[in-house]
Amino acid sequence: MSTTAEASTPPVEPRQWYLYLVEMANGALYTGITTDVARRFAQHARGRGARALRGKGPLTLRHAQAVGSHGDALRLEASIKRLSAAAKWRWIERHRLSSFCHQIVIVPDPAAP
Repeated sequence: MSTTAEASTPPVEPRQWYLYLVEMANGALYTGITTDVARRFAQHARGRGARALRGKGPLTLRHAQAVGSHGDALRLEASIKRLSAAAKWRWIERHRLSSFCHQIVIVPDPAAP
């Protein structure tokens, strides 16, 4: 007779999702979601993120905020993407107190792989 002890697994914490808006050199805004804003922004700055941002630097992170679940983040992202450019800038201004960044600029090193 063998007995097996069941390992107790801690509950998995749901991942925190973030909405972020990046300004391109031409002034246009890109909206995205991620679980790690710093990592994702660095990917964008190296030209390895979204195609829409490639070659459009320097990039400036204009807004980032915790949203909650992946579904919440997707819904908010979709609603922001439907806004006009002027409305996006107004949205950023209204939500700047909930943002954890004011301005981060990363200029990619052209010699970097």
